[in-house]
Amino acid sequence: MPFSHGQKPTACLALADGTIFYGKGFGATGETQAELCFNTAMTGYQEIMTDPSYAGQIVTFTFPHVGNVGVNPEDDETGDPVADGMVVKWDPTEPSNWRSAGRLSDWLAARGRIAIGGIDTRRLTRAIRQQGAPHVALAHDPEGNFDLEALVARARAFPGLVGKDLAKGVTCAQSYRWDEMRWAWPQGFVRQDNARHKVVALDYGAKRNILRCLASVGCEVTVLPATATAEEVLAHNPAGVFLSNGPGDPAATGEYAVPMIREVLERTSLPVFGICLGHQMLALALGARTVKMNHGHHGANHPVKDLETGKVEITSMNHGFAVDSQTLPEGVKETHVSLFDGSNCGIRVEGRPVFSVQYHPEASPGPQDSFYLFERFVASMDAAA
Repeated sequence: MPFSHGQKPTACLALADGTIFYGKGFGATGETQAELCFNTAMTGYQEIMTDPSYAGQIVTFTFPHVGNVGVNPEDDETGDPVADGMVVKWDPTEPSNWRSAGRLSDWLAARGRIAIGGIDTRRLTRAIRQQGAPHVALAHDPEGNFDLEALVARARAFPGLVGKDLAKGVTCAQSYRWDEMRWAWPQGFVRQDNARHKVVALDYGAKRNILRCLASVGCEVTVLPATATAEEVLAHNPAGVFLSNGPGDPAATGEYAVPMIREVLERTSLPVFGICLGHQMLALALGARTVKMNHGHHGANHPVKDLETGKVEITSMNHGFAVDSQTLPEGVKETHVSLFDGSNCGIRVEGRPVFSVQYHPEASPGPQDSFYLFERFVASMDAAA
């Protein structure tokens, strides 16, 4: 909440340009530095904080009422929060939701994540839009003692995400099987027992709900680490290959991911489906390039047009890099574009069951506008069987 007269701030956010935002700290104490982005979603703060694609970033939430439904173990997209910190307008209120199993501030504190409330998030979001995603340092000290010069210096010293391969830091340590399907009333999460196709999923930072969607459409999913080779992928004799979402600079992750994808495409005619970073990895493997965006796309209200059907989908997005559609080679067709800025949001290889999208069809802003992509992937495996 806003500070009363004489109240001392217990957290501050320092931007690399020297701008300081004071607020009220919650969650863990200490300091951290990262790239700052904003997310426009009205729900899903727990899923956002645990999305591996947010590695190396602090998230500003434009929706003011964050924390109002508490937290619960079912909504984690991975084991622990991956985003480095949280910036909100109001302090989290006491949770009021039948699924709540705890308070957001306690959950953050137990997992070592710093948060700051009482911030003018409108002003901060405008600054991000105008200047690009800034490098920042976030500090929480219950006594309110801050070395501002040191915090600004720490923000300036942050190396940024360009050239950073962050997938290796969030991928699985070893392969595993996944058979949990999407949440459904009243059972909750149920296990799949009627798989039709074996799928290898490359984990560049895979969200659990993506794996649930694959299981829900009949895939027997084996998840492999990001560094898996084509030999390791094909040793599982899959009917299809899935390329997951993830964080960091796609060109850096592509140093090892692109050769694997190219070899799979050259040696087989397997269906391939990519999401987010997986989309960028596929584009790089096909000969395109990626670019760093000014402030990226992060939110659950992004309109995307399917150029082949004319349909507009309301999608969830989380990416700071984009495929440069001008570099797509002959035989690779642009299938989807953002109606916000015209950036590339999907591709397919002509004459082959190989396609990918920049947005997240497993999320539910539409609420199910984009789920057909998982069904398309399975249909391509049905046709190849």
